[in-house]
Amino acid sequence: MASHRRPKQASRTRVTVLTATAAAAVALSAQAAQAAPAKPSVKSVKAKVDGLYEQAEQATEKFNGAKEKQQKLQKQVEDIQDEVARQQSELNDLQDDLGTLASAQYRSGGIDPSLQLFLSADPDSYLDKASTLDQLSTKQAEGLQQIAEKKRTLNQQKAEAASKLDELDETRTELGKKKKEVQAKLGEAQKLLNSLTAAQRASLAAAEDRANRSNERVDLGNVPPASSLAAAALSAAKTKLGSPYVYGATGPSSFDCSGLTSWAYAQAGAGIPRTSQSQANAGTRLSMSQLAPGDLVIFYGDQHHVGLYAGNNMVLHAPRTGTVVRYESINNMPFQFGVRI
Repeated sequence: MASHRRPKQASRTRVTVLTATAAAAVALSAQAAQAAPAKPSVKSVKAKVDGLYEQAEQATEKFNGAKEKQQKLQKQVEDIQDEVARQQSELNDLQDDLGTLASAQYRSGGIDPSLQLFLSADPDSYLDKASTLDQLSTKQAEGLQQIAEKKRTLNQQKAEAASKLDELDETRTELGKKKKEVQAKLGEAQKLLNSLTAAQRASLAAAEDRANRSNERVDLGNVPPASSLAAAALSAAKTKLGSPYVYGATGPSSFDCSGLTSWAYAQAGAGIPRTSQSQANAGTRLSMSQLAPGDLVIFYGDQHHVGLYAGNNMVLHAPRTGTVVRYESINNMPFQFGVRI
């Protein structure tokens, strides 16, 4: 006959251990979920990337300023060095002339003039020679004075050249630092973009492409340009729609913001400064209501961005890394003032 025994119940101790283990597992899972960092949203990544691009553009304009300074210093150094060489050549000629005079005087003899007159068979002829010797002495004195002045000038120019060379070295160092700063900001932005999924990056790229292609549908109104010069500059810039933004570039195939505006005005026959901050002081300042097509438009408190007013509250500019020369609303950036060249 089968035995009917009750199943053995788990001891209270075992139940307690199992319950505690399950609770601990739940707690650990909750902690792990809480400790795991939340994946950044596309919106937050884009905001950070845009901020880094703006910082890169600020550094770019400083880079442009250092580069412009370097070019000016290089030209000054070359001009001074050319002048030093010319002055040295003139000094050499003066010294040669003086040496020739000294040799001629030496060959005339070193006898006392009164004794030469007493011994001379032809006193009248000697008097003529003596007069020539006096003239030679006077010319020697003038030559010595010229040489002394030329040496002083030469030494001053050599000192100026040395000072400019030191300044040029400092500027080259500064240029290198600014270049690294730009590259660091761009690298940081790229690292953030790489943290997104392929689909998220494609979404951002599509949005940027739509912004670039918006040039095809822009309405610029019918306000006349500020001047024939402004019209020519704006017309030149329009031919570069779609050209890529590259920091430090001044055309003709790629540009940064101030590179585009300086290139456009150069095509119109007007030289304007290289950087946005310098361009901000290159003409008459305007309020937004006074803008006309072709005027410069300065953005941000530190004036690190510039574009060309195109009409109907639109600007034509090179925005930042990853974009192309395009039209954009003037209200997309903090407007400071306009500048009429």
